Amino acid sequence: MALVELREIRKTYHLGGETIHALDGVTLDVQAGDFTSIIGPSGSGKSTLMHILGCLDSPTSGSMSLDGVNIHDATPRELAKIRGEKIGFVFQFFNLLPKLNVAQNVELPLIYQGISSRSRKEKSMHALKLVGLEDRAKHRPSQLSGGQQQRVAIARALVNDPRIIFADEPTGNLDSHTGEMILETFCKLHQEGRTIMLVTHDPEIAALTPQKIEIRDGKIALDVDAKLAGKESRFKLRGSPEPNP
Repeated sequence: MALVELREIRKTYHLGGETIHALDGVTLDVQAGDFTSIIGPSGSGKSTLMHILGCLDSPTSGSMSLDGVNIHDATPRELAKIRGEKIGFVFQFFNLLPKLNVAQNVELPLIYQGISSRSRKEKSMHALKLVGLEDRAKHRPSQLSGGQQQRVAIARALVNDPRIIFADEPTGNLDSHTGEMILETFCKLHQEGRTIMLVTHDPEIAALTPQKIEIRDGKIALDVDAKLAGKESRFKLRGSPEPNP
């Protein structure tokens, strides 16, 4: 069984007298350990897809299961529990709380799970060690560079040991050099066996991931690997997976 299964997912919005099909019959499987990019232009439906995959939104129709749980039948409380225990999120804007230090920001997802203070601190430091920032635990976000703040956000996504990590344009607010560092972090996590889905509009980033999904007009486009084959990337990552032959 796949870690994530989507079958004929549709998401429809009604704006005025117009019907918008943000997703139009999307079917896909995500296996444990996959490192997948979801690529597509603005308005293609890729962020809508990630929000549904991440249980942040519900489809209009279709079915989805995550780690064997039928999401379509889950209550809001059950969805919150699934997000807290099985999913980690990384966004373009780091979403760190400025009044909390780094360790406290990383601990936040654990507070909602009722985990003890001592255990939260241990897990927070372990997650920061994974991204090489354990020596910044007492710093405030304003004392960190953009790349360091995004690594804190990655640590926060890792702290609950999730089954899958969703990253929405995680390098979009960073310069190229810092973006490379963040992509290297994701590659390292993938090599350690993490399941990662990365939303991007950048084909050069998508070319670095072993699995790729292209969304156009709410549908999965075909032959995305052929479109990206041989593409010269500006990113030269030490930890990147081997490209598909």
